[in-house]
Parts: sequence; structure tokens; C-alpha cells
Amino acid sequence: MDPGLSTRNPVVPAALREGATRRLSLARARRVAISAQGLAGAPAQARPSGAATMRHVQGVIDRIGLLQIDSVNVLARAHLLPLQARLGSYDPALLERATRGTAARPRRLVECWAHEASLVPPSTYRLLRWRMAQPRRQQRLARLRAQHPHLFEWVLALITERGPLTGAQVHAELGHERPPKEHWGWNWTVAKQLLEASFGAGELAVAHRTAQFERAYDLPRRVLPEEVWASGLPSEQDAVAGLVEIASRAHGIGSITCLADYFRLPVAATRMAAEHLVCTGVLERVEVSEWPVPLYKHSEVPVPRAVHGRALLAPFDPLVFERRRLEALFGMHYRIEIYTPAHRRTYGYYVLPFLLGQDIVGRVDLKADRGRSRLLVRGAFTEPHPPEPRASKPHAPETTARELAAELHVMAGWLGLEKITIVDGAAGDLPARLAPHL
Repeated sequence: MDPGLSTRNPVVPAALREGATRRLSLARARRVAISAQGLAGAPAQARPSGAATMRHVQGVIDRIGLLQIDSVNVLARAHLLPLQARLGSYDPALLERATRGTAARPRRLVECWAHEASLVPPSTYRLLRWRMAQPRRQQRLARLRAQHPHLFEWVLALITERGPLTGAQVHAELGHERPPKEHWGWNWTVAKQLLEASFGAGELAVAHRTAQFERAYDLPRRVLPEEVWASGLPSEQDAVAGLVEIASRAHGIGSITCLADYFRLPVAATRMAAEHLVCTGVLERVEVSEWPVPLYKHSEVPVPRAVHGRALLAPFDPLVFERRRLEALFGMHYRIEIYTPAHRRTYGYYVLPFLLGQDIVGRVDLKADRGRSRLLVRGAFTEPHPPEPRASKPHAPETTARELAAELHVMAGWLGLEKITIVDGAAGDLPARLAPHL
């Protein structure tokens, strides 16, 4: 195995390395997960008391490993929100800087297919190169090149000469028009299909996203630092082991399914990597009676005695994007309802779980009305506690409302919105309790 992928060998009791299983309560498992994600709050993981710096942003990146990208902008772009949950009112320009490097200051984050489209450190991009080389991705590109033998060379020459270009810019240069829209989905020109296939196969990279959220494509060696290429392409086995270690550190505790989901890895390969990491002391086997599947805990993630965090979690936040894990740990059944017709939605269009201490105590449907400088609360709900045994004492609805209102003020301030408005007919049991605090 590549020695650079898993060199840490923390001190783990021999009995655990030899196969013994550590038992944790559900409450302790929750605290492990929250701490691993940097959401434990004061004192150890408190938000910056002053302006957040690049050091704070880098700390979050190092901890959670990726930022998922999504185009929905009803509140803010998805990749911005996990940093807000952990840092409070940080300047999004810091993240923009992290994704646009220079020769003197290489990029801290690059885009690739990870969980979904995601921003990851260049070292993680290196571990994902084996997937770009998979036959499925290479064959898609080869098929398009065979069908349009000269177009790929034209596109590549254009980008080589001009630097980063969006699909729209390539269309304009080559005179390609978008075909008639036949259904609700994407209708891509052949040039756009080639750009996307080249990106998926590692022939092109994303230099940045534009203000309109379009990818700007460039040559990989102009986007990625030399360290990505210096040590060659890791084997699939070594790469998966490295990715599973990142996922386990970010999760703190999880099943094989959880660890595989973080980077969309094959389950069988994830299981093999996890067992290797147990043998080297990076992971330990744990058991939680209310979560009756084989579980693994990263040995360096602590088990806090208490956590004191408070955060609104975007639908694509790493703490909640594996929905089965969320339900097992927190008793929360959560589905994003963006694509559900309005009359069939249970909670709303863009609903954020509300973390308080070691519990998810509610959820709130939010929208940024930028034209009127308002943060709109379209629904707010207390979260029912799961059946006994509970991981902690229930929070009173008044406490939930007061703390949620405080966090809404933080969110509104970060977005630069002057007011928080509960819309007429807002759904849920919390709007009336929220109102006095807003």
C-alpha cells in the first residue's frame, strides 16, 4: 500500500486491534459524529469570535473533506452553507480564493466528482483519479470522439490557446447552438457533452465557476498543483483506503454503507479498506445497540462528554446527506422535497435541519428574498423525539424557538438581509413561538 495514504498508527488497545468491539451508547455516538464534523460548539469548536480567516476555512476543509456543489440558490449555494454552519458569518470570498490558485499560491480546493459534484483538496483529487480512468468514463469520451472526430481536437486546441472557457464560450467560438428543448432536463450541445465527458475522464479540469455558476474548463496541469502528478496514479486499492480514511475521520462513526457513500465508493472495496484500517489501528470496531449494524469509529476522533453546538444544516451538509445514517443516529426522517410538487410537500422546498447540542430539534423552510432584503421563514417544525431509549432529554419547544431565532439572525446577517419575516400561513408548530424572538 502507498505509504503516503495511511501513515498514522494511533495508539489503540491491542484487544481492539485483534477484533474486540467497543460499545457506545447512542448519545455518545451522536457526540462523536457531531465532533467529527466540527459542530460541537464551545469551547473546543467555537465559531471565530472575530472575522473568520483562511485558516478557519482550511480547518473546516481538513475536517470534513469535501463541500458538495449544487446549483439551487434559494438560500445560498450549497457549498457555502457547511462553512456558515461551522464558522458563522464568514466572508464567502475566502472560499472563492481557495478555489482560484496562482503559481505562488496553489488552489486549496478543486472540483471533481466525489460525493456528487464537489470541491475537494488537490490531495483528494489525486485519490479520485483512479475513478476517472475507469472504462465507463473513458468509453463515454471515446464514443463521443469517434462520433465527432475533429471536434475534440478543436475544443482542446481552443482551451489550450485561450485558457479557461465555459461551455457557452466554447459554443460561441465554434458556432454551436443549443438544440430545441424537448423536456425539463438538460439539452447539451455536442461540444458541451465533450467538455463534460472530458472533465469526468480527467482530460479537462474545472478552473473555477463563473458568477452564473458555469464551469470554466482548462487543462488539468494548469489547474492542479504539481503534487497531484508527482507521485503517479495510485492504485484503486490504495486510493480507496485513503478515501475511506478521510470519510471515517469526517464521519467519526459509521457503517460500511456510510463510509462508502461519502465518496460514492464500491461497498465491497470499502469493507476491505475498513478492515485494513482496523488492522493498522486507524479504525476500531464499535457497537451501538440502537444502530444494529457493524460500525467503525476513527481512533483519533474523541468521544466528547458534551457538545454545545447550534447550527442550521443545509440539505447537502455532510452531517445529514447520508439519510439512513441521519435516521439511525438522530431519529430524523429527512428527504429533500425540491423536486416534489408543492401540494405534496410535507415540510417545504428548501428545509434545513436545526442542530442544538447533541440533538436535531427542528427543521425550517427558508428562502432569501434578496430584492426586499428579507429572510423568509416559510415553515418551522419541532422534531419529534424518537421512541425510548432517547439519546438525551427533549428540548422544550420554547427553547427550540429561542435558539432557532438566534441562529436565524446569524444566517440573515451572513446573507446581508435586513429582516426576518415569517410568511403568512407559514407551516408547522414553531412559527407562533418564533415570532416574539424575531
